[in-house]
Amino acid sequence: MLKRNISSLIIIFIIFFLDRVSKYVILNLSQPLAELNFSVTSFLNFNLVWNNGIAFGLFSFDQNIYYNVITSIIILVTSTIIWFAFKSKGLEKISYLMIVGGSFGNIFDRLYYSSVIDFIDISYNNFHWFIFNVADIFISIGVVVLIVLEFLKTKKI
Repeated sequence: MLKRNISSLIIIFIIFFLDRVSKYVILNLSQPLAELNFSVTSFLNFNLVWNNGIAFGLFSFDQNIYYNVITSIIILVTSTIIWFAFKSKGLEKISYLMIVGGSFGNIFDRLYYSSVIDFIDISYNNFHWFIFNVADIFISIGVVVLIVLEFLKTKKI
């Protein structure tokens, strides 16, 4: 049991670490003007955005009370997901751990910077996706895998 929990903590730490390193690099590249906007490819740009909302900038508020309520809810939801992670096994467990690791990266930003650092900007022709970060990638992959696993469970019944 201890070995399983240590490996779970390692997965969470690796995801948190990858997110922190990517944001550290972006913040350093944005110095001294504290802004960044450059093209990596024709569809991938790095564009520094300070997101004080939730996923993909939704529910952004200027007032601290709303920001604090949203942050508290995110922490509560993450705590619940941690419980699910330690009660599950296999790919389902890894999916929950990916969500937790990504969530920790964004919670760190919310508590330290009072905003989440987003910088990955994808566009193609007239289509422009929301700007996101490495933590969001792991959260999204974790959620998609959980949804697929749930569909596979219900098909067997």
